[in-house]
Amino acid sequence: MTDAAKIIDGKAISSRLLDQIATQTAAMATPPGLAVILVGDNPASHVYVANKVKACAKAGIRSIEHRLPASASEAEIADLITMLNTDPSVDGILLQLPLPDGLESDKLIQMISPEKDVDGLTIPNIGKLVAGIDALVPCTPQGSMLLVREVCPDLTGKHAVVIGRSLLFGKPMAQLLLAANATVTTAHSKTSNLAEICQQADILVAAVGRPKMVKGDWIKQGAIVIDVGINRLETGKLCGDVDFDEAVKVAGAITPVPGGVGPMTIACLMANTLKAAK
Repeated sequence: MTDAAKIIDGKAISSRLLDQIATQTAAMATPPGLAVILVGDNPASHVYVANKVKACAKAGIRSIEHRLPASASEAEIADLITMLNTDPSVDGILLQLPLPDGLESDKLIQMISPEKDVDGLTIPNIGKLVAGIDALVPCTPQGSMLLVREVCPDLTGKHAVVIGRSLLFGKPMAQLLLAANATVTTAHSKTSNLAEICQQADILVAAVGRPKMVKGDWIKQGAIVIDVGINRLETGKLCGDVDFDEAVKVAGAITPVPGGVGPMTIACLMANTLKAAK
């Protein structure tokens, strides 16, 4: 038995990545520009956007904010996206989700130029990822892969289990793991024998949005555990989809919540903006 898992420090790794990006942006004639569209007053969205603005400052990226009221129409947002698509000073466009009720986020995301789609959610970028062609990849799976590779640089032949099948995370994460020569099982909330499947994983990635769902006895001894969930308990405390206190006794390495995947998502948004600019 190991005493306790190695804690994968997302804050430190993301800070290192932002420093590397800053070195590259400093050498550019014009710093990359990231336009963020924030619609309405979702408190969590405001916190995320504030964190993105801070990361832009550290990475040497110009942050351009467009704040629209919750009453903004789909046509107004569409017009703004069209304008930003053609603006040469804007390299990346981020539509902050969730949008207020009544707005079709999927339709609006697909209006973003694939070359400026720093969230990696347009159909051309998703298609390129599946086809193994270089593209802008969604930030959270991209960041999660960097955390896995921090512990295990070569994933060849490793069995990875991803709990979650969303377009935002589960599907692209599975594609990235496949591209790294891992054997991948995609599981989800309706999977039979979920605990038994998780017990076979050398790399276990949880993204289901259920607090502490993954228990310590679901985890193979020495496995790498990436916890993508972020849930607020009634006490106000944040926790992941993995029961950290149980898992840390079994896993070989594990991400904390907060301070694991979250900072990596924002750092990879900066990396995508630099890539789009280049």
